[in-house]
Amino acid sequence: MAKVCTAAYVYGVVQGVGFRYSTQRQALALGVAGYARNCDDGSVEVVAYGEQQAVEQLMEWIKQGGPRGARVDRLLTEPHPATPFETFNIRY
Repeated sequence: MAKVCTAAYVYGVVQGVGFRYSTQRQALALGVAGYARNCDDGSVEVVAYGEQQAVEQLMEWIKQGGPRGARVDRLLTEPHPATPFETFNIRY
């Protein structure tokens, strides 16, 4: 299977609610590598690298609202240059 890399920008109530940590847990469970980081505008950037189906599952989990306490109002995704990340990290 081919690997894909997708960048996602998540808007809503996604900072201060454990969104990055829950996304990391979900990504690792799906075998997806990459990172999540807070952005200055209150959004969260997620870069996901892995099997296409696993990356799509992660994006669907995010679109459904992510962790309890979060509220996803908008999710924008775009292809990202394939970067062979080793694991899924939280960036600061």
